Amino acid sequence: MVAPGRKARVLLVDDEYVIANTLATIFSNEGYETRAVQSAEAALALLETEEWVPQLAIIDVCLPGMNGIELAIKLKTQYPGVRMYLFSGRDATAQLLEEASKQGHYFEVLPKPVHPAVLLAMASSLLRRGD
Repeated sequence: MVAPGRKARVLLVDDEYVIANTLATIFSNEGYETRAVQSAEAALALLETEEWVPQLAIIDVCLPGMNGIELAIKLKTQYPGVRMYLFSGRDATAQLLEEASKQGHYFEVLPKPVHPAVLLAMASSLLRRGD
């Protein structure tokens, strides 16, 4: 849950620059403090170097280098308060999810394309719940 008077922080991770930055603009326009990056490694560097930890991370599963599921697992371990949504437009995601579940990590993945209004509604609901 976000403290009263503070903007919720949202991290957007997608290797497609236009998607990441468009979503960041949409979330910013709705009053969120946002950062957009194009890789898992850039997301981890942002959290470490800027000490900027989001309340919500929206992560594409298929990223160059470390994939989005690996990033989500790292975030859950290092920053347990961060909530996450994963999204993907590729069939290879099912195999990655199966591998993660064998290690005890379970994620729901939203299919791409996801309408920004759906993401905003889901983010608002998740951040308001505070569980």
